[in-house]
Amino acid sequence: MVSIDHVANKLLTYVPYVLVLIDMRYAGVKCGRDGGVDSHMEMGKKLLAAGQLADALSHFHAAVDGDPKNYMAYYRRATVFLAMGKSKSALPDLSRVIELKPDFTSARLQRGNLLLKQGGLDEAESDFKKVRTMFQLKSNPSDKEEKEAQSQLMKADEIQRLVAQARSSFNSQDYGTAAAQLDTIIETCVWDAASREMRAECFILMGEMGKAVSDLKAASKLKNDNTLAFYKLSTIYYNLGDHEMSLNEVRECLKLDPDHKQCYSHYKQVKKLNKQIRSAEELIQEERYEDAVSKYEAVMKTEPNVPRLSLLAKERMCHALAKGLQGSRAVSVCGEVLRLDPENVNVLKDRAEAYIQEEDYEAAISDYETAAKHSENDRQINEGLERAQRLLKQSKRRDYYKILGVKRTAQKKEIIKAYRKLAQQWHPDNFQDEEEKKKAEKKFIDIAQAKEVLTDPELRAKFDQGEDPMDPESQQAQHHHHFHGGHQGFQGFNPFGSGSFNFKFHYN
Repeated sequence: MVSIDHVANKLLTYVPYVLVLIDMRYAGVKCGRDGGVDSHMEMGKKLLAAGQLADALSHFHAAVDGDPKNYMAYYRRATVFLAMGKSKSALPDLSRVIELKPDFTSARLQRGNLLLKQGGLDEAESDFKKVRTMFQLKSNPSDKEEKEAQSQLMKADEIQRLVAQARSSFNSQDYGTAAAQLDTIIETCVWDAASREMRAECFILMGEMGKAVSDLKAASKLKNDNTLAFYKLSTIYYNLGDHEMSLNEVRECLKLDPDHKQCYSHYKQVKKLNKQIRSAEELIQEERYEDAVSKYEAVMKTEPNVPRLSLLAKERMCHALAKGLQGSRAVSVCGEVLRLDPENVNVLKDRAEAYIQEEDYEAAISDYETAAKHSENDRQINEGLERAQRLLKQSKRRDYYKILGVKRTAQKKEIIKAYRKLAQQWHPDNFQDEEEKKKAEKKFIDIAQAKEVLTDPELRAKFDQGEDPMDPESQQAQHHHHFHGGHQGFQGFNPFGSGSFNFKFHYN
């Protein structure tokens, strides 16, 4: 067992080393503070010159912490902030420099330039005037800085005059002139949120919403807690029919102020509309087209006073009706959209498909050709146009739907029912006169062929694409198909079998 005396003796052997370490640490703190600041300043300058801004900033932070009254540490840090594009961070440092050393003209010039860019015209003018006065008092003034101060002072005066003119033009409702004057102001005052907000208002009143959005987005970043910019952005997007972006912007407003009355009221409206539209789109994805149409009708009732939203709802109703094979209704609704938006390619394609369902192939071709003018190399348009052209050509020959008297959207059950009725009516055994019998035979063959094609999914698909599977001249004539449990070429198609008309009609 180790004795207490042994442990004590062991510890005593380390005491001199511990004391030496403590003494060294204390000495470093005591006599190295100023040296540490100088070291950080020197290293920061080198890193700044090398373009290593983040590392330089760390050293200048350390220098400021080490000596809070070292005006050059603040100035150097402000220089790095400016090089990093962080003018908001640079401004307090420049103000601290001027507070510590009021005659530091370079800092005043830089602060004046920043204030001018931010639209702080009075404060900028004050800095430029003080710089000019300081140079007048110096025995060896810097011509370069004096000239810059004088030039910027004149520019600030000119901007002040333009701001007054822009406000006057705006109040006189001359928004075009006001916007042009604000263009000149913003060229200099690039970070001035107030000028951008006024120009955005001009654009809104002039109906140039895209330009208004650009200015409001900039204003929302330039001014802290800019709830008004987010609210206006949300309402613009809403009126443009972009419900998703409208919801995003109004949420940004509520993040800044959860109790903002305008934003909260608008948020409830946008959220309700957004939910309805999403639900309608899900129904389209699920191929529940009639339900989707009903949902979009509800959208128009929710917001009847925003034309773009009504147009969006009708555009999607047009699509759902065309997909749901409701050709006649689709043509009508699509037409309403195209009267207001004649170059809407999606609606032109949907109406073309609806026209095909209604067997109006020439109208379908016209819509596809119009769509192609506004959307070159669109595969869907090109394929649709070719199909409509084939169907038009086909309609001038033999149309199996017309033969059976059914629509293109007819189900198999309807087709068989029509076939049975016509087969009974036109069976050749029903006719005694030879001429009538020959006519009935031809009619009966057409009826049987129509039933054969339209009840076979593969043959019907080919026919719907504009090909005639029963045409011996068609490329498809080389293929074989099933008929009454047997296989035979189309050229040998005979619904009566062999021999004369001993055919016994049967249901199948």
